Amino acid sequence: MNIQEMIQKARKHHDAQKVGMIVSHLGIVRGTSRKGLAVKHIEVLYDHDKVNSIVNDIKNMPGIIEVLVDTREGLLEIGDEILAVVIAGDIRENVFHALITAVNRIKAEASKKKEMLKS
Repeated sequence: MNIQEMIQKARKHHDAQKVGMIVSHLGIVRGTSRKGLAVKHIEVLYDHDKVNSIVNDIKNMPGIIEVLVDTREGLLEIGDEILAVVIAGDIRENVFHALITAVNRIKAEASKKKEMLKS
């Protein structure tokens, strides 16, 4: 996972002259669950067909030029990168909305996460 490489790829898009903003998300394994419990590690799986479908949906949102997603699956440790999303588009209202929508949909519709808690 390399956010800088993803950003550079977005900047080279054939419609790059329309890009006024690039935003990114880099998900990292936290040491605590949402409930504040200590996490030992997590296991993550993605439905890649669903991820691709979500990417296509986001690319069709107003003002969006490019959507890039990278995922890491399997057994992940605290501090490991899980999900990278880069979105290029015209203006902040469109681009921020697209990023939030993409991350929320990938997490809700295309991923399964199991936290293993410390005893």
